[in-house]
Amino acid sequence: MIVWILCLIFSLSHPILIFASFPAKHMCHADQRDALWEFKSEFHPSGLAASEKTQRWRNNTDCCSWDGITCDPKTGNVAGLNLLGSSLNGSLRSNSSLFRLQHLQSLDLSSSNLAGILPDSIGNLKNLRVLKLLECNLFGKLPSSLGNLSYLTHLDLDGNDFTGELPDLMGNLNQLTKLILASSKLSGNFPHVLLNLTELTTINLHFNQLEGTLPSNMSSLSKLEYFNIGSNSFSGSIPSSLFMIPSLIHLNLERNGFSGPLEIGNISSPSKLQTLSLGGNSLNGPIPGFISKLAGLLYLDLSFWNIRRGVVGFSIFLHLKSLTFLDLSHLNTRSMVDLSLFSHLMSLSVLHLSGNNLNISSTLNLPSPIGSLALASCNISEFPKFLQTQTSLFYLDISNNQIKGQVPEWLWSLPGLGYVDFSRNSFSGFDGPADVIQRNEIYMLDISSNTFKNPFPLLPKSIIYFSASDNQFSGEIPKIICELDSLGKLILSNNNFSGSIPRCFENFNTKLTVLHLQNNSLSGEFPEESISVGLVSLDVSHNQLSGELPKSLINCTYLQFLNVEDNMFNDMFPFGLRVLPGLQFLVLRSNKFHGPLYPPEGSMSFPKLRIFDISKNLFSGALPSDYFAGWNEMSSGVYTADNRQQRFIGVSFSNYSKSVVLTNKGSKMELLGISFNIYKTIDVSENRFEGEIPKSISLLKELIVLNMSNNAFVGHIPPSLSSMTNLQSLDLSRNRLSGKIPPKLGKLTFLAWMNFSYNMLEGPIPQGTQIQSQNSSSFVHNLGLCGAPLQKTCSGEEEEETRKEDQEDEENYQVLSGIVAAIAYVPGVFCGLVISHILISYRQDWFKKISKCIA
Repeated sequence: MIVWILCLIFSLSHPILIFASFPAKHMCHADQRDALWEFKSEFHPSGLAASEKTQRWRNNTDCCSWDGITCDPKTGNVAGLNLLGSSLNGSLRSNSSLFRLQHLQSLDLSSSNLAGILPDSIGNLKNLRVLKLLECNLFGKLPSSLGNLSYLTHLDLDGNDFTGELPDLMGNLNQLTKLILASSKLSGNFPHVLLNLTELTTINLHFNQLEGTLPSNMSSLSKLEYFNIGSNSFSGSIPSSLFMIPSLIHLNLERNGFSGPLEIGNISSPSKLQTLSLGGNSLNGPIPGFISKLAGLLYLDLSFWNIRRGVVGFSIFLHLKSLTFLDLSHLNTRSMVDLSLFSHLMSLSVLHLSGNNLNISSTLNLPSPIGSLALASCNISEFPKFLQTQTSLFYLDISNNQIKGQVPEWLWSLPGLGYVDFSRNSFSGFDGPADVIQRNEIYMLDISSNTFKNPFPLLPKSIIYFSASDNQFSGEIPKIICELDSLGKLILSNNNFSGSIPRCFENFNTKLTVLHLQNNSLSGEFPEESISVGLVSLDVSHNQLSGELPKSLINCTYLQFLNVEDNMFNDMFPFGLRVLPGLQFLVLRSNKFHGPLYPPEGSMSFPKLRIFDISKNLFSGALPSDYFAGWNEMSSGVYTADNRQQRFIGVSFSNYSKSVVLTNKGSKMELLGISFNIYKTIDVSENRFEGEIPKSISLLKELIVLNMSNNAFVGHIPPSLSSMTNLQSLDLSRNRLSGKIPPKLGKLTFLAWMNFSYNMLEGPIPQGTQIQSQNSSSFVHNLGLCGAPLQKTCSGEEEEETRKEDQEDEENYQVLSGIVAAIAYVPGVFCGLVISHILISYRQDWFKKISKCIA
């Protein structure tokens, strides 16, 4: 009985003992709960993601149970805050309640719109181990207070717009293992302070603006596994010490300016390298044989290596049995690349050999796993038959070769094919029935620059990108295009299409981003129904379109490029385009646009505009003095457009037909590719403008081409033009300008071409290397001009009088330039209108009235 009683007591007490052995669960502290609640109120969340996290927080409850909150079970302190994807909107203030959470060890606010600088207060969270602020729209310099986070092991600030250099105090983060600062705008040399952080396993500085050389002692980072500094501006040789890091697995140095031969010493221990990306540099000399010893390589990119027309021993790649990715494009070698060499690499899924002389055997059989094959510019004259067995092929680029005839029908039977580029060959058609392409889910197809003729191919509904420019298609644009629900880019330029533009492109809603129909014979009015609100680039130039521009263009809030040159549009200036926040290229050249160039109300501000060409139209009237105030992109040397939005210009699929023909230095010049990012031009020539040249033109410090010729401008040439130090071409000919040529124009070092002919100018032609190098035709038909390069000489009195008047005018106009600049950035619309009226009055008292107005 006693034994049974003892057993009963033990059985009852056992759960109590077990329960007592667990520590009590603490609720979060009231002050930390209040700090979190205040932090939530500092932002205005948006989107479904927000409602799924912070929107479920409830005040006066245990914050340790809130979504995204982690607490220390022993103390109840808030140790983790994870609001990844919560769509917070608003700046992270320096006095934010977030910084009262002194026990935070992990903070993740990624994919929020913090839209501001990262405050120094971040350094107050001294217990942080993990800090993740990916893609938060942060900008400005990195705060030096990051160096106070001495416990930090993981720092990820990827995808922001940070500028400047890494703070030296970050060298204090001696426990840091992962540093990710990719896709930003960091500058300066490689941060040497990183060499002190010997615990680092990951350094990712990809896609920044870093430059200079790498330090020679990179091997001090003895635990480094992942090193990515691709897409920067580093130069010099690649230090061999990088390859001496025994732990290194991933090495990406692509798209920099590294040069010279790659010299690697003896590698004593087996390398762990799985990724070696050196492509897109200026490396030269032989490909080092040590690569054959990197038996674990999965990814190898040696593209654009300059072998200097030498011979490549391709056998070094045969030992790399694990390779899945190999890019040997553009090696500049005289060696013939035998494609059969790569048939031994059984794991290969990506093979890029573009820009080499290729030998393709009729019996070639590559391993079937290949999914991406690039053989552009390889002097191929026949369609590669070995492709018939490539059942895994998704990406095929055989552009810029010499292939003739028809595209074989069997190609479209490859089940995985999604991306095909046949551009710049001599294909004439498609073998098989009319619906041969529709049998497969093709997403991207480029058949541009061939000799394709009707019938127009029937495209699959899956198509996203289709380019058929520079062919011989004719007749109306097929209405079947309207059924392509996923179409995002359509390029049909440089063909013989006629008839009207299909009234269906609005069916694509926001999906159609690029519509290029230039250089055809399209006619009729531009239908409103043809405007997709998602348009980024629209080019219908060099057709026979008439009527008015579609008013629905003002709904295209993503529009950056608009070219309607050389049509028969008969309309007023499209003032509604001012509301488009990203418009950069506006070309209305050679039409019948008419009327004034100033809106009935409001200002004429185009903050992102880079190219403005309205020449050869019927515009008339005077331009107010402050007309160009607010054209910020032409005023600033900083490219303000978001790079992520700009990538459509250099889209990787193909350089689709986007071009602008400008008048530069008296001759026509076509802009293509990167030229769009360089040139900032204004051309208002061959219209009916009158009145004075707006003094605010001098605000456009970054302007390269200015053409105001063939109008009826009167008054003096603004001396403040001499502040436009980037100007290369200036044409003011065939107007009614009077007075002197400002002497400092001759000292503009980049101004290589100028034309002042057919005006009423007088006085000596200024001395200066640039002006004296001009042909005399640039000054003819100005009866009062004298001096070289004209044969008419000047008297001494004329020169002295001109010198004094120019000095006086220049001082006055400098005052005006500053005033106009102030108007551009300070609320002063009314004042600007007053100034425009005052400028008509007598010169001696105008700036007194202006000063009074500004005050």
